[in-house]
Amino acid sequence: MGNILYLVAVILIIMWAVGFFAYSAGNIIHILLVIALISILLNIIRGNKAV
Repeated sequence: MGNILYLVAVILIIMWAVGFFAYSAGNIIHILLVIALISILLNIIRGNKAV
């Protein structure tokens, strides 16, 4: 019985860690997308050609 509880606890901790880091990574991806859009708009406004 102890092994099953240990296994369930480990699975729950792994699922929590994956959810926590996936949620954090999702925010970082959105921030990077906003920065990319701002840089594209600045290049268009300034008239610089993309390399």
